[in-house]
Amino acid sequence: MNRTGIEAALTDLIFNRDLTVEEAADRHFTPEYRQRTDGQWDDRAAFIKHITHVRGLVADGRVEVHDELYDGGKYADRHTVYITKTDGSTVTMEVYVFADLAPDGRFSRIEETTLMLQGSDADRSIGSAR
Repeated sequence: MNRTGIEAALTDLIFNRDLTVEEAADRHFTPEYRQRTDGQWDDRAAFIKHITHVRGLVADGRVEVHDELYDGGKYADRHTVYITKTDGSTVTMEVYVFADLAPDGRFSRIEETTLMLQGSDADRSIGSAR
């Protein structure tokens, strides 16, 4: 199994302009993918719509994984996302993830909680599809 991780997935989704959001999603997420962020569930279509919006706001950034654990089809991590927006402002979010991996190694479900470390109240939408 060639399994994905959050750093590769978010880098492709948000920062890799050589891939479309749909291509990046196909690489790292199953067709039936679901995500719960800060208590709100979204299906894959809503997730892709949200990431497309976020990508339009972001000029540059990176993902730093602090802790990462694979256990069979289970995945967990703690990471920080550093974003520079197109307007020059910056956003830093710490994220805690618990996930299921499909047999092919892609994410089939993620449940995450985000903690805004730097940014405005309006920037909270970067971490959640709300």
